[in-house]
Amino acid sequence: MRSSCVLLAALVALAAYYVYIPLPGSIADPWRLMLLDATFRGAQQVSHLIHSLGLTHHLLALNFIIVSFGKKSAWSSPRVKVTDTDFDGVEVRVFEGAAKPGEPLRRSVLYMHGGGWALASASTCWSPSERYYDALCTAMAEELNAVIVSIEYRLVPRVYFPEQIHDVVRATKHFLQPEVLQKYSVDPGRIAVSGDSAGGNLAAALVQQFSQDVNLRNKIKLQALIYPVLQALDFNTPSYQQNANTPILPQSVMVKYWVYYFKGNCDFVQAMMVNNHTSLDVQEAASLRALLNWTALLPASMTKDYKPVWPPTGDARIIRELPQLLDVRSAPLLAAHEVLQHLPKTYILTCEHDVLRDDGIMYAKRLENAGVEVTLDHFEDGFHGCMIFTSWPTNFSVGIRTRNSYIKWLDQNL
Repeated sequence: MRSSCVLLAALVALAAYYVYIPLPGSIADPWRLMLLDATFRGAQQVSHLIHSLGLTHHLLALNFIIVSFGKKSAWSSPRVKVTDTDFDGVEVRVFEGAAKPGEPLRRSVLYMHGGGWALASASTCWSPSERYYDALCTAMAEELNAVIVSIEYRLVPRVYFPEQIHDVVRATKHFLQPEVLQKYSVDPGRIAVSGDSAGGNLAAALVQQFSQDVNLRNKIKLQALIYPVLQALDFNTPSYQQNANTPILPQSVMVKYWVYYFKGNCDFVQAMMVNNHTSLDVQEAASLRALLNWTALLPASMTKDYKPVWPPTGDARIIRELPQLLDVRSAPLLAAHEVLQHLPKTYILTCEHDVLRDDGIMYAKRLENAGVEVTLDHFEDGFHGCMIFTSWPTNFSVGIRTRNSYIKWLDQNL
């Protein structure tokens, strides 16, 4: 009996050690976040074990685990019609809310999910009901009386950059055809493009591409970006330094997903974490640093006492092997001023406890400098990914508040 108690106490202590991580006092629901983070870390470790056994790629295994959790939070509403189809060969899920009385045409949002260009979307081998973003898209369709198109772009490791961008561009162009808009009773003047995290990256890249095409420039009324990934030049902005070990997206994990996106060498990750890929002796990055001067783009409340990290010498081989790191299609924050001038009204949501916080805030500032109307919605107690965690057991208060704030902005502006 005594030995059983000792064993139980040891197991409890071990579990507590694995779950507990120090968190800032201002972060929302800290113990719930610790449990969520521990679950995600455990899933990552299991997926790497599966990979090491030669059973399947670790990202495929991790996505399977995540989608399985997502099944528990799948959501439906009798007031929203859901249809799985494809737009020019790209899988999409369409959520149709009811039209308002007297308004035969509805507004619409084209949504790109997050997940590091590799996760959070079900492939054709799983049931559509298991898709992780059903709750968000259903709420948007119902509360906005709108047509929400969730674009199921192909994922790493099946495809790599820039195929994800090609998918969202192809699906969006298909949807914008007059006959398709008519089929879904969508007002062609009330269409938004939106996405979170890596999906925010794809949404920003798509809108920039459309803004440079005179035939598409005025097709998108709004863009709404939720804690978007916008650059891979500097992994030591103040938010990267402040939140290097913060759930759900620590610095090392974000850098790894960039490398996965480009089918790069994971041996580069440690060097990239200290900006050796864009050190002062890397000529390819020299002209771009001015576009990402966070000492000028961020308010003093964000920069605090943090210092820029630009090593005098680094590893130029990284940029030679991964030039995509400096491609504006992967890093929309690096777009020229002339491109930004043509972008539509923009909403950007950022969270204090997120390595990507400064990406969004810098983009908002650059857009404002280019004359674009921007709403920056910052949550002091938020963390990366919080907006999709609104259902039990991962019902975070800040998740509900961010979702409500986002949908309210769309309702008032679309």
